[in-house]
Amino acid sequence: MSAAVSPAAPSAAKARVARLAAWSIVVALLVLGLKVFAWWITGSVALYSDALESIVNVVTAIAALWAIRVSYRPADRDHQHGHHKAEYFAAVLEGAMIIVAALLIMSQVVQTLTAPSPLEQPWEGLTVNGAAAVINALWAVLLIRQGRAAKSPALEADGHHLMTDVMTSVGVIGGLVLSVLTGWTVLDPLLAALVAVNILVQGWRIMGESLSGLMDKAVSTEEHIRIRDIISANSQGALEVHDLKTRIAGRATFIEFHLIVDGDMTVRESHVICDRIEAALKADIPSVRITIHVEPDDEAKLPKGTSAVPFA
Repeated sequence: MSAAVSPAAPSAAKARVARLAAWSIVVALLVLGLKVFAWWITGSVALYSDALESIVNVVTAIAALWAIRVSYRPADRDHQHGHHKAEYFAAVLEGAMIIVAALLIMSQVVQTLTAPSPLEQPWEGLTVNGAAAVINALWAVLLIRQGRAAKSPALEADGHHLMTDVMTSVGVIGGLVLSVLTGWTVLDPLLAALVAVNILVQGWRIMGESLSGLMDKAVSTEEHIRIRDIISANSQGALEVHDLKTRIAGRATFIEFHLIVDGDMTVRESHVICDRIEAALKADIPSVRITIHVEPDDEAKLPKGTSAVPFA
């Protein structure tokens, strides 16, 4: 038995998420242009590293849009549980691209460390890069909030990556200001190396979280407890609940458990209990998919006389 899902809600959510993903490409191209211009007028390897990360942003924004569109496709014969996990592939790709960018930056750092040179037009370049950082920060906050609300791993991962990009840009700008004021030209390649290490860690984290999703990671402990409480509060007429299992696939949460009822209870009566539980779970988790195994009392795991509707 599974909870019904209104087609109107997924359609509206799909349109909103896909629209944000499409605009992410536009924003990424704008920020990339600004950062490339800042690097071009200064010759800074640190700004080069910042611009290189923005190229990754463009590629991953395109991948995220594709994955989001695929994830909202309805279930079909070959994918009977839907396409929810498609967004995890975009997040994995984003992590891989970040790692590649980090390696390219380190290569440039090694070349520059041997002969660091003063920056050209530093203040103009830093101003342009600062404007790009502000745009990125505003867009990152929007993506993270909307990604969490829509339970979109690709959108939220893109937002977190952009926020890391913002922190990188702030560090680079601060360091280059110090470099210009002190004349320590070696700070430029050293800052680029720090950028590479920072985005390398971020890429590894994004890949790890996405792979956990592909491996059917369960909901958090807090959400698991909330699900148990909802089932307990709405399973009047049943005798026991056991073997509660959960998994997350993108924005969808899958819940499965066994419901023990009196062996003499009719199918209709047990179905009423299941419908009540499903309605309560769906009210709390709109994207939930529920499977309830109804079993007679001789399948109970707890002794008779235990408190009403316990979990085994």
